[in-house]
Amino acid sequence: LLFPAALRTAAAAATISFSLLAGNAAAVAAVEQPSEICRGQDDGREVEVKAEAVTNEQLVEEAWEVVNEGFLPDAGSRPWSPELWMQRKQDILQGSIKSRSRAHDIITKMLASLGDPYTRFLSSSDFSKMSKYDMTGIGLNLREIPDDNGSLRLVVLGLILDGPAHSAGVRQGDELLSVNGIDIRGKSAFDVSSMLQGPKETFVTIKVKHDSCGPVESMKVQRQMAARTPIFYRLEKRDNENSSVGYIHIKEFNAVAKKDLVSALKRLQNSGASYFVLDLRDNLGGLVQAGIEIAKLFLNKGDTVIYTTGRDRQVQNTIVADSGPLVTTPVMVLVNNRTASASEIVASALHDNCKAVLVGERTFGK
Repeated sequence: LLFPAALRTAAAAATISFSLLAGNAAAVAAVEQPSEICRGQDDGREVEVKAEAVTNEQLVEEAWEVVNEGFLPDAGSRPWSPELWMQRKQDILQGSIKSRSRAHDIITKMLASLGDPYTRFLSSSDFSKMSKYDMTGIGLNLREIPDDNGSLRLVVLGLILDGPAHSAGVRQGDELLSVNGIDIRGKSAFDVSSMLQGPKETFVTIKVKHDSCGPVESMKVQRQMAARTPIFYRLEKRDNENSSVGYIHIKEFNAVAKKDLVSALKRLQNSGASYFVLDLRDNLGGLVQAGIEIAKLFLNKGDTVIYTTGRDRQVQNTIVADSGPLVTTPVMVLVNNRTASASEIVASALHDNCKAVLVGERTFGK
């Protein structure tokens, strides 16, 4: 859909922060046109001018068109073709759509038929919440999973290592049952994120069910809104060698990751580090742009960090390093099966440009 520039920027900033909820398929967000506010020239009073209304049928058709133009099926999605998708549109738009909520429901079911968990619909209210909130304020990502009765369960999809929720005992795969005593069954991930948010250093009480059939536990979690450094480093002397190793563990990619990594690299280099070990194990990702900027620190000018391509293989968007590397000493990158998303961008960019050796296990595969 054609978003105004401000909404487009907000959408991009919000979407990349949901590290494990973004994918290579089309992410569909339909936003109803807001009212415009203009100021009268005569007396300075604000006059509200209503934007042109979008009918329910037009809204459904716009969502259909986004998929038709940009959806890229992969091995995980159901069979898809332009012909099948056109038939879907004709079936849906045979009759009139009486309400906006009915239009939203039709779009949601239409996208669910793709079988792709990363293609989803956001109503205008959900979109506003996604623009406002980065995460939950306690360091976890939630995913909506329908149960056998058609209701929604909220399951922890990702955690910030040593973040507030992780430190309190929440683990990936846990089901969130209540927030401050309020049953959250049937609520969206966006609604519950709003409930979890609050002033820094205040507490929120959550009830979780560990795994699918584990015990239920209530826990008090302290909110931590300020970005904490995800960079931990040390200098290690090698036995029987005249060399030192600069070990750096990146727990996640947040707003301060690049700044703190630059500081760590410089300090370790000044302390005599002969080579670096970059530990990305259990790093589930975070801000994609932070991962891209960190990869650039190790690459030569013009090296490819990442490129994106769609159905038209002749059209691709390539991001390259715009300056030389901060360090030129050898680098080893540690990875495991929980190295995901932005972490995989960094690992693959360094590996494919012959800037690092990868050691460990096959990564998550985002």
